[in-house]
Amino acid sequence: MKPYRIVLADDHALLRQGIIRIVRELEDVVIVGETGDGVTLLELVKKTVPDMAILDISMPRLGGIEAAREIRNTFPEIKTLILTMHKEKEYLYHALAAGVAGYLLKEDTHTELFTAIEQIRRGTMYLSPCFLNELTDDVINTCGSDNESCSDCLTPREREVLKHVAEGKSSKEIADVLFISSRTVEHHRASIARRLGITSLADLVKYAIRKGYIAAPD
Repeated sequence: MKPYRIVLADDHALLRQGIIRIVRELEDVVIVGETGDGVTLLELVKKTVPDMAILDISMPRLGGIEAAREIRNTFPEIKTLILTMHKEKEYLYHALAAGVAGYLLKEDTHTELFTAIEQIRRGTMYLSPCFLNELTDDVINTCGSDNESCSDCLTPREREVLKHVAEGKSSKEIADVLFISSRTVEHHRASIARRLGITSLADLVKYAIRKGYIAAPD
């Protein structure tokens, strides 16, 4: 059987070595490259074209979520697993919006890494156990809210702004992309929040994924 090939990116060398030792216990899984920053990760991905990239969120030069989005855009067949210390759901939703296939907390690495790799390998999304109930509740609350008709109230420009907001762009970055002023972007953001009844970034990300304004993970 062809080995399942993984590249690993984390700016802590000791953690990388620990993950490599764990992965070596899997007979048909191999680490084909490792690095401590996001830019080098993208170079490794292009060079090795692995089956999976395991990456941290906080890395020098390029963060893990941005790197995951770039990998998805360039090599959509490569799965990405975020390995992070961040428990805040906002990070999780940004990662999902970037198209990651899994989100594993570092504190769960020793007990859950095998499961995460195997689930993603089988085509199933993986989330650390602590997120499962919360995510289910969030999805139920968002999908059950009376926002369906509200989406029709958004103007085409507001939908564009919502898409970029959900992708994690700042108002200035959105203004540069859309060739409008930052003040106009802020006006659109306020209008979106008012029309949809959604104020938190996490809820906007969930809404944008559900409506198809940004790519949902495979």
